[in-house]
Amino acid sequence: MNVPKLLAMGLSFSCASTFAAEAAEDKVRAALTALSPGSKIESIRPAPMPGVYEAVIEGTDVYVSADGKFLYTGALWDVKAARNLTEDNRSVRRSKELATFGSEQRIVFAAEKPQHKITVFTDLDCGYCRKLHESMSAYNDAGISVEYILFPRGGLDSPSFNAAVSVWCADDRRQSLTLAKRGERIEDRVCPSPIRAGFELGRRIGITSTPTIITEKGTQLLGFVPPEQLLVQLK
Repeated sequence: MNVPKLLAMGLSFSCASTFAAEAAEDKVRAALTALSPGSKIESIRPAPMPGVYEAVIEGTDVYVSADGKFLYTGALWDVKAARNLTEDNRSVRRSKELATFGSEQRIVFAAEKPQHKITVFTDLDCGYCRKLHESMSAYNDAGISVEYILFPRGGLDSPSFNAAVSVWCADDRRQSLTLAKRGERIEDRVCPSPIRAGFELGRRIGITSTPTIITEKGTQLLGFVPPEQLLVQLK
């Protein structure tokens, strides 16, 4: 047995495989750039489906054929395991991102006897955000602590952004938030705040609407979920 020759052949195959993977990734990157010029491509890697790459671009999961000719969005499922692989990936990404945003950057309504914790991306004006906040006592009584990240739907430097900053800069943030969600006028204030950072975080993990609830496992729930229903899901 010619061991050196076998090793050389193995190295050759390895290099060829690496080169092919890099070439496919280049084609995928070129396809994404052509479809969405200027957008940030956060990651590209082979998907569980043969001949397909999965990419995250501006917080959105997409799938691209290795030749760069075809792209689709949506969920990729493992049929045998009945698992939504796309949502699994998103949950992991959400958890990692949220771990970088501490409680000192949130407005927290803690349960007296906490059993669960949720992160809620919220706006001051949306109807279901207000409905969720009206149920705060019920969430807390059920052992659910609510940690708000202010996510002004109008975007950065909009009136809703400025209102969120005013809430953050108030002497009592929780009270100011409650008043704002009731539609009451709050004093205009300016100070260093995490509102911009929270908005950018939301964009990175694909937040597009409010309220959006994220569980400790990174699962995303859209809209208002009644306390009793949410408790069942968290359990």
